[in-house]
Amino acid sequence: MSAAPDLVTVTIDERTIQVPKGTGIVETGQLAGVEIPVFCYEPRLGPAVGACRMCLVEVEGMPKLQAGCTLTAQDGMHVRTARTSTQAAEGQNATLEFILVNHPLDCPVCDKGGECPLQDLTFRYGPGNTRFVFPKRTLEKPIPISPLIALDRERCILCYRCTRFSESVSEDGQLVAINRGALSMIATFEDEAYRGPFTGNVTELCPVGALTNTTYRHQARPWEIQNVPTVCGLCPVGCNISATTREGKVKRIQSRNHPQIDEGWLCDKGRYAFAHLTAHDRLVEPLGRAPGGRRLRRLSWDEALDRAERLLREAGPRTVTALSGSESVEQAYGLAKLLRRGLGAHAAVLPEEVADALDAFRAPLSAIRDAKTVVVLCEEPVVERAPIVDLWIRAARRRGARVLTELPADPVADAVLISDDAARAAWEARELRAVAAFYLPRTPNGRGVADAWSAAADEEPDDAKPRLLIVSGDEAATDPSVRALAADAATEVVVGIGMFEASFEGWCDLVLPATSYLERDGTTVNLEGRLQRQRRAVLAPCPDELAWISRLGERFGVEISASSSALFGEVSAVCYGGIAYGDVGESADLPPRATQAESVPEPTDSLVQPPSEEALRVVAYRPLFSGPAVDRTPELHFQRPDGEIELSRFDARARGIRNGNTVTVRSNGTSRQLRARLAGDVRRGTVRLPRADAEGLHAYVEVRVGA
Repeated sequence: MSAAPDLVTVTIDERTIQVPKGTGIVETGQLAGVEIPVFCYEPRLGPAVGACRMCLVEVEGMPKLQAGCTLTAQDGMHVRTARTSTQAAEGQNATLEFILVNHPLDCPVCDKGGECPLQDLTFRYGPGNTRFVFPKRTLEKPIPISPLIALDRERCILCYRCTRFSESVSEDGQLVAINRGALSMIATFEDEAYRGPFTGNVTELCPVGALTNTTYRHQARPWEIQNVPTVCGLCPVGCNISATTREGKVKRIQSRNHPQIDEGWLCDKGRYAFAHLTAHDRLVEPLGRAPGGRRLRRLSWDEALDRAERLLREAGPRTVTALSGSESVEQAYGLAKLLRRGLGAHAAVLPEEVADALDAFRAPLSAIRDAKTVVVLCEEPVVERAPIVDLWIRAARRRGARVLTELPADPVADAVLISDDAARAAWEARELRAVAAFYLPRTPNGRGVADAWSAAADEEPDDAKPRLLIVSGDEAATDPSVRALAADAATEVVVGIGMFEASFEGWCDLVLPATSYLERDGTTVNLEGRLQRQRRAVLAPCPDELAWISRLGERFGVEISASSSALFGEVSAVCYGGIAYGDVGESADLPPRATQAESVPEPTDSLVQPPSEEALRVVAYRPLFSGPAVDRTPELHFQRPDGEIELSRFDARARGIRNGNTVTVRSNGTSRQLRARLAGDVRRGTVRLPRADAEGLHAYVEVRVGA
């Protein structure tokens, strides 16, 4: 057990409070109910820098005003803020006066207007008029530092929040302060586009309207929007978000700080890919294949349900469903209940299977930050599969943690991250003792879908080849293994459930529209095993899946509620300890650890033997900025990797390859030129590249420098 912290007594504005020694004065003021205004201060960015001077306070025994954010609580300290100190009030007035010297007073047209800390603090603490009457400085505006972010240098107050995020959180080093003194300004390194998985966070960190989202620019005002608390459904982290809506459309996605999951950070895919809701090829009506042809034509809902009923009855138990893992728990359960209880034994191709053994090591993602040793057993880049987890790993490294990509010689680690069964079995075989172990799924709700499917099981499924294949989700529709199953000679009919016609055109016989995670109520399970609530932000242009699943259930004599809360109650009774739907709140708690762990199955050895000693094994991954949602968000396309292959430093050195070199990749007669990037987390003997660049290559390749 850790020792109790030493408590010290501090007096702030005549209020005396005891806090742990070393607590910041800003936090001490918060605990005492006293506001100390700040601009540059943001505890998630690391130690305070005292740049803006808005937090000036008077400290007994010190002759000059002090920046409160840089002070820590000491026993007997007496602090007076602008509420009780004339000197502190004058200091804050002067600070605001100087900040506003060149700041444009364009609040009515600024996207930050109404949500602006500078605006709020000026009204509360600033002078009512100005002594400066000469023209304000003007600069070029806005400067597009990327297709996603615009920079208005006139509004910048040089708080350095953005550069500190770039330097100390995302660690990309792309945002910098250039020049000195009155000429200081924010810019990108070498004037390159600001590119990376987390760039949009700086628009939320900015306390003024200097950095704004191009996608939200002039789209709405604060008094005409609604913010709906929900959970992102684009990756397995399950970041907490707020969806900003106006007139029934999503206009913006912002982070909603859950300190154990995301700490208030959000990747650019989760922030900007909501544009897929209004894609030009969005399905709003059912489609069916015309007789004798391959083209799809529009159907009425009655026609579609009649055809679906006929196809299901003809196929019977030889119906197989391939799920994408993007479904909510309730949608997956409703579909499973329809098929398993309406047709009898029924098989499903689940997104992935998570061993219950890991529940004995359940911990919040924030535990990674506090670990002293982190073992990352992931062949794919962590940032591509679960981006916020990469930030937790970086935070652990900054705190001095060892971050290893191989099993350590000593069998003890604080946190282990694994991405496949082989790594999981290797971890267990070495008997590596860990405080926490995280499996990084490929799909947003693969675990919840598996729970829902198991809750609906009445009997073991038939392992006969499918006559009818149901493909649920656009992600499943683009999966090569699902396409292969559809092309099997035994598969006579394919039914698709998805959002976009392009995903199913040319190979499906019937397509039923689906909703997005922003258009439905339900629950989802993230990679921690945490059950979270998703709330509908906007109405979908088509009926919710549960509506037509319920109607189909009536035709098969199966009672399926169209209400998410009712279906969740059935799943919860089997999988989640009977927790009520309403108790899955906005800040969901992590379930307790399991007391017993099941064994982990041995992996099957499916690796092809290398053709030569110099051949390197290919690890093809799905990039973060890919998939149906990103395809329909043009502003995100610049984030995609451009013809890159990643190698370990050892393999690159052995081949004379340097970072940025053009290399030739050969595999069984196929060759292509790619740009080499040396990465510390790539294991020896392997190369890593996006699936699109790996297409046509075999399991092993030879890499040579030069074209």
